[in-house]
Amino acid sequence: MMKPNHQIPVDVLCIGHAAMDLVFSVEHHPGADEKLFAEDFTSCGGGPAANAAVTVARLGGRAAFAGYAGNDPLGERLLNEFNRDKVNTDLLKRGNGATPLSVILVKPNGDRAVVNYNKQVEPLHLSDLYTKWLQTSQPRVILFDGHEPEISPAVAQLAKTMNIITVLDAGSVRSGTVSLAGMVDYLVCSSRFAFDYTHTNDPRQAIAELTKVNSQVIITLGNQGLLWTKDNTTGSMAAFPIAAVDTTGAGDVFHGAFAFCLAKQYRWENSLHFSSAAAALCCTKIGARPGIPTLKDVKDFLRNQAPAKSTSINKPEK
Repeated sequence: MMKPNHQIPVDVLCIGHAAMDLVFSVEHHPGADEKLFAEDFTSCGGGPAANAAVTVARLGGRAAFAGYAGNDPLGERLLNEFNRDKVNTDLLKRGNGATPLSVILVKPNGDRAVVNYNKQVEPLHLSDLYTKWLQTSQPRVILFDGHEPEISPAVAQLAKTMNIITVLDAGSVRSGTVSLAGMVDYLVCSSRFAFDYTHTNDPRQAIAELTKVNSQVIITLGNQGLLWTKDNTTGSMAAFPIAAVDTTGAGDVFHGAFAFCLAKQYRWENSLHFSSAAAALCCTKIGARPGIPTLKDVKDFLRNQAPAKSTSINKPEK
């Protein structure tokens, strides 16, 4: 692990998974014993928390990443990509286990299938996070993706004592996301997590159930937009219409952009519009990292788009 630099303040610390992505464009997802030839290919860094950290950095925020990368060529490439995007890697743990790897098959409509290998990851321990680093750097926001279940709950508790805003990127139901769902300030989850956790396929029923766990919830629904609840008000927002090339990383970018908005104290609906726009732009290129936009990209996109339709489903009585 690299020596910490406690002098650089941080807007968002992202804790969780980093991987190298191998992304193939295919006409369809293969069946049994079928051989396909890819129409396009790219390789780049990936992983929910890692992509979120790069998103914050490209938007002009100060980002840091805490997670694992192996002492192998893929791990070195991940580190170099973080450095290129000026992501603080003081808390990047290096080890002899292999760097996680994902193979992603993307169809022409942007739908994807993913195979991930991360069996040799060495988990972080609280000592690795340098409590002093947190106290000195005072990140405004900490984003978790649930992939570091040994340390994340303790860090979430510590964040409360330090008045640091916390966000959970809940992509699927597993121990790391379930344990954090009620601990963080904002539960931002995929429809997959919402439906599996609440045992319903109705988004409005799901968000009603999730509100019993956390008072501030966002469910992202892909091209169907999102649902949200905050301050006893529930609302929806439509997605921006785009021609999707690859949806890989769109959720990661939404979470990173949302954490950036929290750090910069954007208003609520402005944060949702901004994060939705960033996620939409990510879908316009193959591979997550190539599609992560800059602040100028997002502002230009929003300037040329009609505002995403936002509707309040219910409001508290006055």
